[in-house]
Amino acid sequence: MTGAPELTGPAAQDLNSFPPGGLAVVAGSTGAIGAGIARQIEASGRFARVIGLSRSGSGGVPFDLTDEASIAAAALAVGEASKTAPLRLVFDATGMLHEGNIQPEKSWRQMDPAAIARVFAINTIGPALLMKHFLPLLAGEGKAVFATLSARVGSIGDNNLGGWYSYRAAKAALNQLVRSASIELARKRPESLCIALHPGTVESRLSEPFARSGLTVRPPREAARLLLQTIDNLSAAQTGSFHDAEGKEIVW
Repeated sequence: MTGAPELTGPAAQDLNSFPPGGLAVVAGSTGAIGAGIARQIEASGRFARVIGLSRSGSGGVPFDLTDEASIAAAALAVGEASKTAPLRLVFDATGMLHEGNIQPEKSWRQMDPAAIARVFAINTIGPALLMKHFLPLLAGEGKAVFATLSARVGSIGDNNLGGWYSYRAAKAALNQLVRSASIELARKRPESLCIALHPGTVESRLSEPFARSGLTVRPPREAARLLLQTIDNLSAAQTGSFHDAEGKEIVW
């Protein structure tokens, strides 16, 4: 992905907390949030190159979140690119709330083992493999960030409504993976961060069935700007944390 497309509406986050000239990677770059993130990073002018990862490989590198070999191959391609521009930002914009007959459960009676496995494959195992293969590629000096999209409903402390068993559990597990990975990362790259982010409800085909009256729904461009603003404002001391799009920390 090259060039900085013209943006309308809120200005792109400048991302000045990152050393200039680095490499950024967006996993899930063809989705609503991922595409918005990629455009905002390019428009910031802070990065030398933005590489998108998607199943189609459109404008970037192909990868399959459920296939470790394909994730490893994508990481190899990024590793080659990082020889000329250090990897400063990996943004994982993948995730699944519903798919075909798989819908968030309203009762324990609706829990299905195959559906639970699929939800965990996309929301937990896939991001874990991205951490496995991309965290070692982060720049050794200066700010570098691995950020993954979690969800407020994955917070155990904030769960007052119940339901959505598989999705809640998968995101809670992702949060624990982020926390553990951040501790290991800090030992090897003390200026780097591994964080979880809650984007809120974003206008997209996936969120449309769950948008209800009175709920704040952001366009992808605005959600992307706020998420990158949050990343820009975080320091290495806040690695392993969980924040919403407005930068507020969420209880685990």
